[in-house]
Amino acid sequence: MVKRIFVVDDEKRIADTLAVILRQRGYEVSAFYDAHTALAQAEMSVPELIISDVIMPGMSGVDMAVLVRERYPTCKILLLSGNVGTLDLLELVRQRGHDFELLAKPIYPGDLLEKVATVC
Repeated sequence: MVKRIFVVDDEKRIADTLAVILRQRGYEVSAFYDAHTALAQAEMSVPELIISDVIMPGMSGVDMAVLVRERYPTCKILLLSGNVGTLDLLELVRQRGHDFELLAKPIYPGDLLEKVATVC
């Protein structure tokens, strides 16, 4: 069965590049450039995995991850960040009972594919 993945990053080039890498491995991937659009699409078709940047305008990837976890508990979530300050955001949500895995940007294609294979 093909796994559906959403990639969410406000940097279009990053979202599109990650989507291409995953598609080449046979995943069904949709790229989104903001959390609100990804959440709207999830209402119509819940993915097995969401890979999201942490720092985005409008709604952070952490806030989106909390909503996804509450609405779609079977959906897996991987967060990406190149910003050390995101650790504070993750600690705040951990205190509220949510624990998300954080991957460092830039992420190498092989590392991404390996992580996705273990999560899916």
